[in-house]
Amino acid sequence: MDKQKITGSEALLKALIAEGVDTIFGYPGGQAIPIYDSLYDYKDQLKHVLVRHEQGATHAAQGYARVSGKVGVTLVTSGPGATNTITGIADALMDSTPMVVIAGQVPSPLLGTDAFQEVDVIGITQPITKWAYQIRKPEEIAWAVSRAFYIASTGRPGPVVLDLAKDAQVGLVDYEYEKVNYIRSYQPEPDIKQERIEAAAALINGSKKPFCLVGQGVILGGAEEELKAFLEKNDIPAGSTVLGLSALPSDFPLHKGMLGMHGNVGPNRKTNECDVLIAIGMRFDDRVTGDLKTYAKQAKIIHLDIDNSEIGKNVPVDVKVLGNAKHTIPMITSLLEERKRPEWNAEFEPDEKEEEEKVIRKELFPTEGQLKMGEVVRKVSEATGNDAILVTDVGQNQMMGVRYFKYKQTRSVVTSGGLGTMGFGLPAAIGAKLGAPDRTVCFFTGDGGIQMTIQELGTIMQEELNVKIIVLNNNFLGMVRQWQELFFQERYSNTIMKNPDFVAIAKAFGIASRAVDSREELDGAIEEMLNHDGAYLLVANVETCGMVYPMVPAGGSVTNMILGAK
Repeated sequence: MDKQKITGSEALLKALIAEGVDTIFGYPGGQAIPIYDSLYDYKDQLKHVLVRHEQGATHAAQGYARVSGKVGVTLVTSGPGATNTITGIADALMDSTPMVVIAGQVPSPLLGTDAFQEVDVIGITQPITKWAYQIRKPEEIAWAVSRAFYIASTGRPGPVVLDLAKDAQVGLVDYEYEKVNYIRSYQPEPDIKQERIEAAAALINGSKKPFCLVGQGVILGGAEEELKAFLEKNDIPAGSTVLGLSALPSDFPLHKGMLGMHGNVGPNRKTNECDVLIAIGMRFDDRVTGDLKTYAKQAKIIHLDIDNSEIGKNVPVDVKVLGNAKHTIPMITSLLEERKRPEWNAEFEPDEKEEEEKVIRKELFPTEGQLKMGEVVRKVSEATGNDAILVTDVGQNQMMGVRYFKYKQTRSVVTSGGLGTMGFGLPAAIGAKLGAPDRTVCFFTGDGGIQMTIQELGTIMQEELNVKIIVLNNNFLGMVRQWQELFFQERYSNTIMKNPDFVAIAKAFGIASRAVDSREELDGAIEEMLNHDGAYLLVANVETCGMVYPMVPAGGSVTNMILGAK
């Protein structure tokens, strides 16, 4: 390849294009101006989305990555520009989202002098990234970009930060790009041990009541079809973590529902009744396990994961299968017996019936009173043919969304799982729409969460994005209020929200909007929203004191679920 002498900024953009980047979420500033100046000449190859806050850039990049499977890219300036990305970087690490954050930095001779808008980006971000690197010379740019994308996208995905000094941006370099596919100290795909595959298969073949826990690792590994074949061959029922939802279609016969604090009754109870528990690409988060002292003590546990640090971290395992789920699942499947387990699968039916009677029917099909959150979610999902992308913020809206929205395709759920970031949803919906432009994106949020990043309505306006926004407005910080009601004697300390006119705000951004108060007008409003050619904000004024049930109290056993008011 012939070398060509160009600026570091242009080298950066050429390197991004070489990595297949087509979209960047960013916000310009003093120490990133050379990059933005070069970007002016690459508008046909790199779409830059101007967000209204750098945190919004990271969440948008996350949404883009989650639905597209590509690496999300964020470009910001130094100092506050860089520190405003911290929440999104931490969120991406917790949820294994591939992302590269590029931050401008003061010129290298000024490093350590407390120069204007200088901050130690590497020191701040090292604990919350897979790799963080400061570039001081233009010769390092192509190498660092290639390494960054390789690290972010392989193995267990995650965020990488590149801190790019201004003199490296303006200096000249003989540019040539060499794609990294090996780093000596980094093994993204561990060697698979055949004896562990055989041990796992033997345990499953000998079991009477196996149960599978499906995590996001299945989606990240692209192992959805392999998972179906595995479950069907041995007739194994499965439950899903929040981030694992949509790995299996909602109507897949062996999919029994969601695990965890606000999960379905059957999957939670059967965790403590099965004889073999098969965890695939999940990390036994405390919101899934509840009290570890009572969690699945009767079961032999098989854990499939690509990250060795997760196996045995929270729950002791009997068989450890290290590797990419796309490879390990079919290896186990090939050794499984063809089985039918009608009696075991039938044991979920009483739990499903109890949850239907005590929780679901009341939430989804009320006949009187104010609108309910779950009712709104169900109607929107059905109106899309259960084939839209669900994006949520965090709180009651999130739990109602993941409980009652239905899915046909993989990569249909975008939500902040591990970090639980309020304000995540609106910018993530922007990224999701740009990552999957042909799919309908429905974003559910509470009145609290949307106000954390409401300025991103400006991004939707500027980009003319067709995002459907549903505000479940109860004039409360609803999830905290629920805890205050159940565990703090209804002492509603600082959770009552006095809200603005969301309809007026949407209209100020040129976004069509409507508010509904009754179920008689809900169907028509949803139809109007979905048929509207462009962004739409629907405010559903729901009951003030709605509750998300079932609920496993924090630190309680997964079998000790609250199914409703006493």
